[in-house]
Amino acid sequence: MTTFEIIAISVGGFLVLMILLFLFQFVGLYLQAWVSGAKVRFVDLVMMRFRKVKPRAIVENRITAKKAGLDIPTDMLESHYLAGGRITNVVRSIIAADKAHIELPWEVATAIDLAGRDILDAVRTSVNPKVIDCPDQAHGRLTIDAVAKDGIQLKARARVTVRTNIARLVGGATEETIIARVGEGIVSTIGSAANHLAVLENPDEISRTVLEKGLDAGTAYEILSIDIADMDVGENIGAKLQTHQASADEKKFQAQAEKRRAMAVALEAEMKAEAQKNRAVVILAEAEIPKAMAEAFRGGNFGIMDYYRMKNVMADTSMRSSIANDDDAPTTKGK
Repeated sequence: MTTFEIIAISVGGFLVLMILLFLFQFVGLYLQAWVSGAKVRFVDLVMMRFRKVKPRAIVENRITAKKAGLDIPTDMLESHYLAGGRITNVVRSIIAADKAHIELPWEVATAIDLAGRDILDAVRTSVNPKVIDCPDQAHGRLTIDAVAKDGIQLKARARVTVRTNIARLVGGATEETIIARVGEGIVSTIGSAANHLAVLENPDEISRTVLEKGLDAGTAYEILSIDIADMDVGENIGAKLQTHQASADEKKFQAQAEKRRAMAVALEAEMKAEAQKNRAVVILAEAEIPKAMAEAFRGGNFGIMDYYRMKNVMADTSMRSSIANDDDAPTTKGK
């Protein structure tokens, strides 16, 4: 044999060996599926590797479904796997629904899974209802606070028992909507109560009233019951509001009084300014008197005797005014 033939035989043998090793990894899966009664063609196992699908995940889930009495073709499993779905969750959820006599077609289950919902948890909740705390303490609120008509605040905590509605799981609202609606219903019911004593005496009235409103419409759940777990009396909100209103009114009246005082001060200042203005006018007018007298002297209309008589009258008037002021002053008696 020539060197070329030896090399060709060696390369060919190596390739055959590699092919056998590649195919050998599928032998175990093929035998496992065949023994379990969930046959998978060997060619399909090989092609799964080329389609970037994990053959073991497909085979194991097909065997699980087959042992539970369900026959799910590998094509459907591969399609959901390639779409990014969780085939293990979907298969387990379909098995659980079948055992619980809940209708859950493969198309619906895969749609719910691809929508990001936990289909397995939904089926479990549909079989075994779960309890939701209202309000959700994870968000920092411990009670639902509401005020009755008499102004007394009540603090309530409720527990809502819900069951998953598979038919409304796609497009249905989540737990947050249930919590919000129940909280709104409790606040509305307490707020419409005549007084807080009536609510404390019959807390079941709240549950019945809220439950009758059909709060689960458009959600992925069916509300089975609403139970008031706790009810405490809070503050007297009515009295506090009245106190705040009285304080606001007091500040309002004080502001109005201050406004009127400021207006009075401004008016007084205006009157003083007006008086000063008039006094200045009088002073100016008095300053014209000597000029007029001098003009009268020069014109011969005013004589010296007339001047002295005027001075006497002025002196007499000043004396009378002085005597009148002395009579009005308080007198004291000496010993």
